[in-house]
Amino acid sequence: MTKGRFRALLYWGLLVAVLLVGAFNVLNLNEAYGDGPPYYARTMNMDKWTDPLPALAAIDAVTVLLIAAVVYVARRTR
Repeated sequence: MTKGRFRALLYWGLLVAVLLVGAFNVLNLNEAYGDGPPYYARTMNMDKWTDPLPALAAIDAVTVLLIAAVVYVARRTR
């Protein structure tokens, strides 16, 4: 495999990973906070509600490390 093709596959894989993480974040935030006031159905189990931000921050941190690793590998293969 040539260096150009390897780098292109690396960038495409990174793009797919970033898009998947972004979609995961949007879906989780939309589920947790919703788009309306808390009606009865939403407030019935508020004692079981957990904040999704710590888990999303951890996933985003891993994604940032993945981006840094891909950029490092791509620059090393020049």
